[in-house]
Amino acid sequence: MKKCIPQGEIEAFACPVAFTVDVIGGKWKSLILFHLMSGTKRFNELRRLIPDITQRMLTLQLRELETDRVIHREIYREVPPKVEYSLTVLGNTLAPLVSAMREWGAAHESMILEFRRSAVDDDQFESLA
Repeated sequence: MKKCIPQGEIEAFACPVAFTVDVIGGKWKSLILFHLMSGTKRFNELRRLIPDITQRMLTLQLRELETDRVIHREIYREVPPKVEYSLTVLGNTLAPLVSAMREWGAAHESMILEFRRSAVDDDQFESLA
């Protein structure tokens, strides 16, 4: 689906959906964006809000979002140093998408979890037969 540009490092995407997934996809980026939708957060605030993410992964995901200019990193020159993250104007354009993902998840979570439980039960039943 991706077409490489001669420089090799920057890629063109044949599908806008694939590009959007590249920017905000994965397990953590959408959660980071969701929490930043409510306002500026410090690094440790994000760690507390997303307890399963490792410090290294949070750092990597924040850097990728910053590189794409979806979030802004503000460094305050004080002791100890203070760093805050916020959505940029571009990042705010993703708010309706992240909100729609939240609404979809809330509406369908119980049904899909039941499907998953049924699939596990079916697999266990077949392995006993």
